[in-house]
Amino acid sequence: MGLKLDDKKTVVAEVNAVAASAQSAVAAHYRGLSVSQITSLRASARRQGVYMRVVKNTLARKAVEGTDFACLHDSLKGPTVLAFSREEPGAAARVIKEFAKDNEKLVPVAVAIGGQVYPGSELGRVASLPTLNEARAKLLGLLQAPMSQFVRTIAEPQAKLVRLLAAYRDKQGGAA
Repeated sequence: MGLKLDDKKTVVAEVNAVAASAQSAVAAHYRGLSVSQITSLRASARRQGVYMRVVKNTLARKAVEGTDFACLHDSLKGPTVLAFSREEPGAAARVIKEFAKDNEKLVPVAVAIGGQVYPGSELGRVASLPTLNEARAKLLGLLQAPMSQFVRTIAEPQAKLVRLLAAYRDKQGGAA
């Protein structure tokens, strides 16, 4: 049973709203996956904050128009599932990559990020992007590094003096 016109408009509006605020998107073919496998994939996506939707390609093309993901237009052929990363650019790619390890019937077709589309073979590169917490930790480490190096540089002369006195004491037999 097909969707009514109002239902189609609702689906297009929903996917368009998600695409307008998403960080990245992955299009993958799911031909041959069972319902339980797709349910498992969707549950995994929800846990990672990824919006996943199976949409007819004509509706998907209309939904991504006017967003950074309009570049996916030519990749939307065949039975396609769309996964949008809402918070972290690599989240959707990680979900698809992890699921595809155990289910070879899920085939990444295209990855879109920043208005650019890449072939599905580039999924690993996008999946390797750091999570938000990892990026924050790296930034904090970069910000802390110069200050901690400065403190070590300031403290080193005193530390050298203490080590010199300790070595002299040890040479004198501990009586110094």
